[in-house]
Amino acid sequence: MKKSHKKIIKSTGVVGFFTLLSRFFGFIRDFVIAWFFGANLKADAFFVAFRIPNLLRRLFAEGSLTIAFIPIFTEYIQNKGKEEAFKMVSSFFYVLSFILVLVSIAGILCAKPIVSVMAPGFIGSPEKFEITVLLTKIMFPYVLLICLVALSMGVLNVLGHFAAPSLAPLFLNISIIFSAFFVAPHLKEPVLALAFGVLCGGVLQLALQVPFLLKKKVYFWRCSSLFHPALKRISKLMLPAVVGSAVYQINIVVGTMLASTLPEGSISYLYYADRIVQFPLAIFAISLSTAILPDLSKYSAQKDIDTLKKTFSYGIKVLLFMTIPAMIGLIVLREPIIKLLFQRGAFSLFDAKMTSSALLCYLVGLWAFALVRVFVAMFYALQDTKTPVKIAIISIIFNIIISFILMKYLFHNGLALATSLSSILNLCMLSYALKKKIGNIDMISILKSAYKILASACLMGVTIFYFQNIVMNKEALSFPILLFGVLSMIALGSFLYFLFAYLFKSPELKGLLSMIQNRKKSS
Repeated sequence: MKKSHKKIIKSTGVVGFFTLLSRFFGFIRDFVIAWFFGANLKADAFFVAFRIPNLLRRLFAEGSLTIAFIPIFTEYIQNKGKEEAFKMVSSFFYVLSFILVLVSIAGILCAKPIVSVMAPGFIGSPEKFEITVLLTKIMFPYVLLICLVALSMGVLNVLGHFAAPSLAPLFLNISIIFSAFFVAPHLKEPVLALAFGVLCGGVLQLALQVPFLLKKKVYFWRCSSLFHPALKRISKLMLPAVVGSAVYQINIVVGTMLASTLPEGSISYLYYADRIVQFPLAIFAISLSTAILPDLSKYSAQKDIDTLKKTFSYGIKVLLFMTIPAMIGLIVLREPIIKLLFQRGAFSLFDAKMTSSALLCYLVGLWAFALVRVFVAMFYALQDTKTPVKIAIISIIFNIIISFILMKYLFHNGLALATSLSSILNLCMLSYALKKKIGNIDMISILKSAYKILASACLMGVTIFYFQNIVMNKEALSFPILLFGVLSMIALGSFLYFLFAYLFKSPELKGLLSMIQNRKKSS
């Protein structure tokens, strides 16, 4: 295995481990919210209000900011040295902070029209509308905090540190959990505690980055010219990247808007289903794209197109190796997993079934959601902003049209399925455009790996489906039995997948085993 490939796997492992920890607490967070608020009016209000700053976080922080900033920052380090690169970082910090303060103020002042656009179905319910507006006002400054966290993440990732940025979401989840248990009981309107938890979580996430930035000798507050020449280039990449890197999130928002016109609980079903989809996406897709972007940017800056394509191809195969079995496993185990995580308190068996059906529709496109992240990262490593934007606009229009059609027949499930189909379309167009831009990306090798991965995952899925019906053959199961059943099926599925991958001689598994063996020898 090449040294660069080992580095990618190692970095992905670091990001994936801390992301897994954060997501674990994220599920505890959702478990707590489901316990206290279920899928009723207050839960719908919080999820819509939280969706607004969360959308801006994913658009500007995890999306356009890091994707636009990392290639330029990497280029400056490669060609002009750290001193000049750090000056650019300081200048960007000042300008970004000023813009985010204005955005936060505008969001608070315009909360009512924002909620009206995000959830038009709430307008007819004054109580739901007003509580959503209040929650939005409280949480909007979270955008300022999390975008600064994203800037810190971009700097630290390029400098080779991945742990602290990946661990940051853990503090948000702990803050919300703490607020639900210890703040909510003392408030006249308990759901407000969740909003205060989000705001406090943002402060903690930013504070976590500071010691590691200081260790790398990055001082945002150092003297620097306010407008560094690189800012113009970053803005040219960043503005179109808002659309190009966030098709999935925009499609989710479209689904939320349309779901607000469906029966009560529809937004919550989609939210809980999306939370489960985000679990493998965060651990695999986001982790890999985070780890691989600095390398792609470096090879692009060096004009080493051959190594760039090989690194990208390898990343795609590794991502498929991790994502496809997760998709098959979740499809088979989706209902017991939802029952295990959420079915208690105010969250009923009916809610679990409705969430399960939405999850199935999202899972159809899980592989596409994951690959789009890496394809978009590749385009921005090449500093191409136009292509992903054009493709994104087509995908969004397609999603809106098909959402209106499918929701008439499948209700909230139609909205989830539309999101999956539009992401698949997005991926196909990105793949075609990338081939035209840089030539062949070793698609034959990718398809061979995908065939072996899919065969291994399907055999695993059929087997755990059979054993699931033996272990969990009743609709109403106690928590211990359900927990044992889900964990045993996950363990069995993991073992079988790796066994079948070994029998099919999957090169990704061989590379992983080789790296583990080399690590044991070196230790």
